[in-house]
Amino acid sequence: MLGQSIRILNFDDSVVKQKNLCAQYANDIIDLKDIAPYARCYATSKTRADLARRIPESDKNPVTFLGSGDFHHISELLLSRFDEPLSVIMFDFHPDWDMLPPRYGCGSWVTEVLKKKNNIGKFMLVGVSSDDISSFNINTAYLRALKDDRLEIYPYAHGPSKVFLRKVPENVSLTAKRGLFASTIHWQELKDKNLPEFFKERVKHLPTENVYISIDKDCLCGNAALTNWEEGKLSLDELLQLLLLIKENRTIVGLDICGDYSPVVTKGYFKTIASYLDHPKDIKASTLKESFITAFNEETNLKILKVLNLPQEAAHRRIL
Repeated sequence: MLGQSIRILNFDDSVVKQKNLCAQYANDIIDLKDIAPYARCYATSKTRADLARRIPESDKNPVTFLGSGDFHHISELLLSRFDEPLSVIMFDFHPDWDMLPPRYGCGSWVTEVLKKKNNIGKFMLVGVSSDDISSFNINTAYLRALKDDRLEIYPYAHGPSKVFLRKVPENVSLTAKRGLFASTIHWQELKDKNLPEFFKERVKHLPTENVYISIDKDCLCGNAALTNWEEGKLSLDELLQLLLLIKENRTIVGLDICGDYSPVVTKGYFKTIASYLDHPKDIKASTLKESFITAFNEETNLKILKVLNLPQEAAHRRIL
């Protein structure tokens, strides 16, 4: 069952500066700022091993804040600690299911989870609408995971995508029209559906009682999140409604949240160049004051925690 406190993996101070959040909820803070420049965007096997040692395994169930979406790949480490049958529902603007290296990266961690964790019977991606599922880009995706509906992908809005010289397995979340050299994927766009009704049906078909949720707030419209990445298309009300549906129909055993904003600081020439090329250049948050960004993102975080019904109490804080 989901823990009754929050845990902050403090890579970038973006969440610990949210004073109302930290005052209202019991919280543990794990200071990881020294390793953050090596972990941002992707982690080597050594960096991942260092993180695994520093993040206690004793409690895998709290609501965990990761800070910037640049650290979303830490979800792979958190999921590696679950051995029981599990379904994962991820809300994200990006699919994070690339087959290209690095293994422990923001763009590839979902693939790593699907390859390593046989206990995960279903991985559902909700709100994905980025160019990563567009023609050409999708050709490096881990398409094999679509077999037997183990992976389902529901963009909020996205046109058809072409896959060249690769087989697209039959899948409940899409329709693939196969040609001689290419297949055209037609997505089930959430914008065209009665979203609560559709999503409730998909949750009912999950193969496990236990569910882990991963939220990258870049899935949200710009009026609900200021992130290091593009703006998504889900409204905050839609996200909260879908979280409530999961809570009412399944047992949430873990949840992580990223998509807060912090200036990009990296170590190493290659990572610095890769980060510069990968990040969008027109991020709204980069033009705003830190205090405004913090308060803005805190309001969304508090609304998410309220839906989860975590107890508000005289908060204790532990620095680990």
